[in-house]
Amino acid sequence: MELTGKVIAVLEPRGGVSKTGNAWKVQEYVIETHEQYPRKMCFDVFGEDKINQFNIQAGEELTVSFDIDAREWQGRWFNSIRAWKVERVAAQQPDPTGGDVPFPPMNAAPVDFSAGDEKDDLPF
Repeated sequence: MELTGKVIAVLEPRGGVSKTGNAWKVQEYVIETHEQYPRKMCFDVFGEDKINQFNIQAGEELTVSFDIDAREWQGRWFNSIRAWKVERVAAQQPDPTGGDVPFPPMNAAPVDFSAGDEKDDLPF
C-alpha cells in the first residue's frame, strides 16, 4: 500500500535488545495527506540501517510504501504500519503546454462513429 503526504511529526526512536541478544531500533513518523479531508497516519521504520537510509525529516513530502499487520498482546490487538520504501515527492514540474489535461490537437479530424459494426447490440 502507498500513501503520499507531508511528514508532520518525527517521534523519538525506541530501541532495546531482543531475547536473542540482538540490538534493535524503531522510529515512528506521522504523515498527513493533502485531500479535502486530510488523513493522518503513524508509521514506523524498523532497523537503524533503514532509519539512516530513509533519513526522514519533518516537513518533507513523501510517498510511503508500507505493510499493515496486527498482533495480539494480553488479549488486545494492535496494528503495525511498517514502511518498506520511502520516496521523496519531487516538486511539480510546470507543464510546457500550459495545461494539466492532455487534449487532442485542434486540427485533428473528427472521429466517425457511424462506420462501426452493424450488429451493435447496445440499447442506445
